[in-house]
Parts: sequence; structure tokens; C-alpha cells
Amino acid sequence: MQSTIKTIFEDSISVKKAFVKEYAGLIEEVSRLIATVLNEGGKILLFGNGGSACDASHIAAEFVNRFKKERPGLPAIALNTDMAIITAISNDYDFSEIFVRQIKTIGNRGDIAIAISTSGSSKNILKAVVAAKKKGLKTIALTGAKGQKLAAQCDYAFIVPSQDTPRIQETHITLGHAICQLIEDALFGGNHKDSL
Repeated sequence: MQSTIKTIFEDSISVKKAFVKEYAGLIEEVSRLIATVLNEGGKILLFGNGGSACDASHIAAEFVNRFKKERPGLPAIALNTDMAIITAISNDYDFSEIFVRQIKTIGNRGDIAIAISTSGSSKNILKAVVAAKKKGLKTIALTGAKGQKLAAQCDYAFIVPSQDTPRIQETHITLGHAICQLIEDALFGGNHKDSL
């Protein structure tokens, strides 16, 4: 059993090391973009299904409440959290529309849409990205090794080099935390000489 435990942690570390080696520059670029959008009065819309829905909610909470600094809240909404909205749209239209309708309603040109999908093939995620782009939002994908379809539709894409859902999700939440910290440092003063 302990060998399994060690393998789980070693695999997670290995995937994260490969990911940051590939994407450190893009993490910086996207963090600058989001900081600029927030500084100019824009907001972040996040969405996902299942575990990715939880990641969307988690990251939104870090922005709205706080991450590491005492500071004002930053506008971020996880579109997968309101069951009345989700079930109403699913019932009256279709499940594939649950994020599309919300983006059309509350998304504004220049806002940020963050689509989180380990597979990159969920119909409701792909349709939401199309709607976001049509409305003028900047789109960011967080996906896994098979997520090329989603990645190709977004302005920016982070593709975790793994097909193992748990490893992908672990990397996504670490990425979310890194972006939150960089944005806090950029907007509210960093303790690091290399803040954005």
C-alpha cells in the first residue's frame, strides 16, 4: 500500500514539473492579462463539470474572498454553482446550454472566461467557449492531454501532459493557486522582486 501512496505522489510531482517547465511563460502572460482586466473593472467567469466544477468554484472563491493577502475582493463567478439557474436552463432548453446562457447574460466584452475540462470534449464547455468568444471575452482553457479540441478554440490554453484525470485536476488547482498569487502580487503589492 505504501508503494502505491508513494507512486501517487511521485506521479503528481512529475506531471506538475513537466507542466511548469512548458507553461511558466504562459502562466506569467495570462496572469498579467487577468490582472489588467480586473484592474479595468472586468470580471472572471469560470466553469466546469464534476471535479472541474469544484475547481472553478475553488478558484472563484480565492478571488472573491482572498488568497494570501488582506485585500478587497476581486470579481469572479463560478457558473456551475447556482442549481436553480442550472436546472432551469437544463429543463427549459438543454444541459449543453447551462453555461452559454449565463455567459450571454452576464459576460461583457473584455471579461475573462476560464473553461476547465480534463477531457476537453464536454459539449457544454465547448459551446460556452464559442459563446464567450462571440461576445468578446478572452478565453482560457485548462485541460488535459486529450483536450486539443477545447485548447484549439481558446485564446490561451494550458494542457496538462497527462491522461490521468486526478493528475490533471491536481495540476489545474495548483495552476489556479499560482495565478491567484501572481495577480494578488500585481494588484496589491508583491513581496517578490519579480512580481508582475
